[in-house]
Amino acid sequence: MRIHVAALAAAAASLLVVATPAQAAAHQGGLHLGKIQYNSPGSDNRSNTSLNAEWVEIHNNTGSAIQLSGYKLKDNANHTYTFGTYRIGAYKTVRVHTGKGTNTAADRYWGRGSYVWNNTSDKARLIKPSGTQLDSCSWTTSNNGTKYCH
Repeated sequence: MRIHVAALAAAAASLLVVATPAQAAAHQGGLHLGKIQYNSPGSDNRSNTSLNAEWVEIHNNTGSAIQLSGYKLKDNANHTYTFGTYRIGAYKTVRVHTGKGTNTAADRYWGRGSYVWNNTSDKARLIKPSGTQLDSCSWTTSNNGTKYCH
């Protein structure tokens, strides 16, 4: 069986995904929303375990640490998590959980006693301290409780 290089190159080119300017702008500064678990697995019983199974990941895809102090995470109802003094490392991900817990480099805790992210549809927004929206990610029930934003 002979494979033609031109045919192989054409097939590979057809698989390339090119970011639109709007998608590229969403990653300004190299910081963006990643995976969101908006519907915690199991029954929504408001236990701290269930609340902490609802989370949003923020990813730093740059080669430098970024200071997140004053950055905000918001939903459609304007529930707002504001980062205190915190640096996300280069190429690292931080997960912001809805419930209570002890903050670490990889996990931050909102400290809420009720759910934030709507299971039927909602939109997470990452806001700079200046008030400028850096990134956003929305979902509907068709996503089965998890949304991969980028």
